[in-house]
Amino acid sequence: MEMLRSLTIILLTSVLVNNYVLSRFLGICPFLGVSKKLNQACGMGMAVTFVMLMATAATWPIQYYLLDPNDLGYMRTIVFILVIAALVQLVEIILKRYIPALHASLGIYLPLITTNCAVLGVTINNINDGYNFLESMVNSLGAGLGFLLAMVLFAGVRSRLESANPPKAFEGLPITLVSAAIVALSFFGFAGIVDGLFA
Repeated sequence: MEMLRSLTIILLTSVLVNNYVLSRFLGICPFLGVSKKLNQACGMGMAVTFVMLMATAATWPIQYYLLDPNDLGYMRTIVFILVIAALVQLVEIILKRYIPALHASLGIYLPLITTNCAVLGVTINNINDGYNFLESMVNSLGAGLGFLLAMVLFAGVRSRLESANPPKAFEGLPITLVSAAIVALSFFGFAGIVDGLFA
């Protein structure tokens, strides 16, 4: 029961309180670039979630069974980036083969998952936070779901911005950044909720 409680706290915290996009400001490039349409935002969110889970499943054992025993911990970032790049290529091949419309709509942003600092951040934070394998997987799932949630919410906000008439100085990117800041501020309200639920 205690383990279930702990995993639930990790999941909710990574989705809401420590949202990698809106609280930690990682993965901003696809957040701003692919959130114009809901279907693209959902596709990118699901692809990033999948890559986060697979990257964690691959990098956690590499860290603890290969790098640490051989005193190669300093190679972590390079090794993790290579693993993430290979996984993104796998996702790209799968999408191109089975969901070509989504592959075409994601365009250049799909290969950019390789350089998405949110994916690398999750894998490194799992190690730095001392999570075991199961906790790391739950944290990665929560981070991916948080990324998906942020993408979907911001896609809704941007669809409303299309019909808005902002002042001339705020048209385009400025109003998008102001809107992103307001959405990020809204997530700070979750900070005490998770602690309060399990107190």
